[in-house]
Amino acid sequence: MALSPSPLLNSPGAAPAPEESGENDAVNRLRECDSAVAWHYGDPLREQRDAVQKVAVVDRSHRFVIAMAGEERLSWLHTISSQHITDLPDGGSAENLSLDVNGRVEHHFVLTDLAGTTWIDTEAATGPALLDFLKKMVFWAKAEPRDGNELAVLTVLGPDAANVLDELPTTDYAALPLPGGGFVRRMPSLGTPTFDLLIPREQLTEVWQRLTDRGATRAGLWAYEALRVAALSPRAGIDTDDRTIPHEVGWIGAAVHLDKGCYRGQETVARVHNLGKSPRRKVLLHLDGSAEGRPAPGDPVTADGRAVGRVGTVIDHFEYGPIALALVKRNVPVETTLVAGPSAASIDPDSVAEDNEPQAGRLAVERLRGR
Repeated sequence: MALSPSPLLNSPGAAPAPEESGENDAVNRLRECDSAVAWHYGDPLREQRDAVQKVAVVDRSHRFVIAMAGEERLSWLHTISSQHITDLPDGGSAENLSLDVNGRVEHHFVLTDLAGTTWIDTEAATGPALLDFLKKMVFWAKAEPRDGNELAVLTVLGPDAANVLDELPTTDYAALPLPGGGFVRRMPSLGTPTFDLLIPREQLTEVWQRLTDRGATRAGLWAYEALRVAALSPRAGIDTDDRTIPHEVGWIGAAVHLDKGCYRGQETVARVHNLGKSPRRKVLLHLDGSAEGRPAPGDPVTADGRAVGRVGTVIDHFEYGPIALALVKRNVPVETTLVAGPSAASIDPDSVAEDNEPQAGRLAVERLRGR
């Protein structure tokens, strides 16, 4: 389900996302939703540079928003999702996941609890399904999930954000109410300070104009996606597939709390964390810019003709050139020469975290076996 196209698409220079039609239906649905906002405003590489060095604002009003009232909203959501949120303070935020019974990722979302309402924003393509799931899971809890798309998302990026924002939360995931309604939330850095504004949708053009009048560069979704990929921040549905577990994409800790009670998929999360390692891991690929084409999300990553992974988001970065996120088999050495779709590719060694520490559960099993 795509929301109505943003009114900011009518801004001078606004260019919609290019039409793509690959073989991956899930990715196609996400890209269709992306077309509701501008891909760039005429100079995409400068837009990225300003987001890193100055300040830029990105229209992300295609995000699907859910609102939830009810005095048991947090304790109830805690029981059906991966994050520990029972003690979330007013103005607190968190990333969260909904998993299937096998621990595979179904939904990734960000939530903020403020003034008696929990606000959730997620992918437009899967937002209605998440809302439907939440409604079906309420039973007798005092929680009331509903469509919350009266709010829309803008994202401000850059070290000069204080020049354009009146309210500036100082810690990640902290949120402050805005005088005109909605709130501003600080998110983890995408290589530059990052703030989400959830504002009344009817104020979208007004707030956008105010931010740009104060010096924010108009930046398209291309800029946001490029910084996200360079920061190794995955996007559900593009950088994940129907087999992805949280460990593979770095969501343990960020969106999964390991010290909480039972929830759907928890057994897989605990077993992999304590006794094993995920079969794949997230990496950043540098692509050969001279290749005749670029890979598409879902294309295979191969080594010596053998499939060893899948491509996720592919993007042109203002400093690094063509890059992509990918899931590759854990046993593939970092120095391996790879092919991603039609392009030669190499793994950025800085994108691979060392994971040689043995798990506590594995050590306990070995002690019991007398090793």
